[in-house]
Parts: sequence; structure tokens; C-alpha cells
Amino acid sequence: QVRLVESGGDLVQPGGSLRLSCTASGFTFTSYAMSWYRQVPGKGRELAATITGAGTSTNYADSVKGRFTISRDNAKNTMYLQMNSLRPEDTAVYYCYAHSDYSRRSYWGQGTQVTVSS
Repeated sequence: QVRLVESGGDLVQPGGSLRLSCTASGFTFTSYAMSWYRQVPGKGRELAATITGAGTSTNYADSVKGRFTISRDNAKNTMYLQMNSLRPEDTAVYYCYAHSDYSRRSYWGQGTQVTVSS
């Protein structure tokens, strides 16, 4: 059974930091690129960051570049998103997403809420 479980969401003040985690099971973790998406009510999901299966390449949305860092620990089947200098506009539900161009399979986590507010 495939599972993606996010954790680490919280209420944080502007300028603060959070680290999100996504732990995967039920598939070959290293064969999947991993991404973080985020979504606010009434809008579609926005891609925030992506990392390749080996962890050798990353990409970021302009809105988070320089503030967020995506990483993965393949020995632990876990992906991370380190978020620094948080802004109120970063408030969203953050989703973990696994995708394989080879198998064309993809999986979503259930999401974790991040709220940036004073």
C-alpha cells in the first residue's frame, strides 16, 4: 500500500522557519522524483519545489527561491522542505507528491497546514 505522510506544519510568525517532512512507503522511493505543492482555498495547487530521485537536481518556484530548500534522505524514504523567512503569503496546505516519468505513476500525500501570521 502506497503512503505519503506529511508532517511539520504549524503556525509560525512572519520571518520564522519550519521544516516539513514527507515519509514514503509502498513504492521504490529512489525511482520517483518528489515535489512539494501548496494550495490556498479557492486556488489550484502550486508547485513549490522538486527534487530528482537521486537528489542531484532541484527546482524551485520563483516565489520560494532563496528561502526554501528541498532535500531527501533516500535511506529513510523521506523528503524535506526547509522553509525560512516565511511570509503570510506562504500560508497554505502543503502536499507531498511522488511521480515517475518511467512508470507514469504518481501519488499524493494528505497535506499539512502551514500558517504564517503574527
